[in-house]
Amino acid sequence: MPNFTIETSYHLPAYRHRTYSAKTVAEACRLAIDDDNWDGEKLSYESAGETFVSGIWQGRDAAYAGSPIAIPSQFGKAIERKAQHFEILLGLLKLLLADVQSARASSDEWIGRAAWAVARGEAIIAGARDPDGQHGPAA
Repeated sequence: MPNFTIETSYHLPAYRHRTYSAKTVAEACRLAIDDDNWDGEKLSYESAGETFVSGIWQGRDAAYAGSPIAIPSQFGKAIERKAQHFEILLGLLKLLLADVQSARASSDEWIGRAAWAVARGEAIIAGARDPDGQHGPAA
C-alpha cells in the first residue's frame, strides 16, 4: 500500500483593536485596512478556520522532497473552491446569455454543464466531494 505525506493547515485569525478618527464609517474602515502596524496583535484560537490539505507528496516523510500531488478540490480551502466554482458559473451564464441573444435553443452540452455546476455548488455548500461526471469546467 503506498504512503502519502499530507500537510494540513488552518488559519488562525489575528486581530487588533484600534481607534481611528474619521468623518464616516467607510473612511474609518479604510484607515483600519490600510494600517499595517500590527504591534500588540492578538490571536483568536476560538475562531480558527477549517482544516484543509495544503500539500500532498508520494512517500513517507516526503514533504517538499519531490513533486507535489494535486489536491482533490474538496480537501482544499472552501473559499478557494467557491471562487473556482464562481468562474464555472460565470462561464455557464455567458453561454446562456449567448444562447438567449442569438435566439438559439439551449444545447445539450450547456444543459449538462449547468447540471454539473449545480451539483458541484450543492456539494460545496454541504462540504462534500465534487460530483462525478464529464461536465467539468466550461472550455
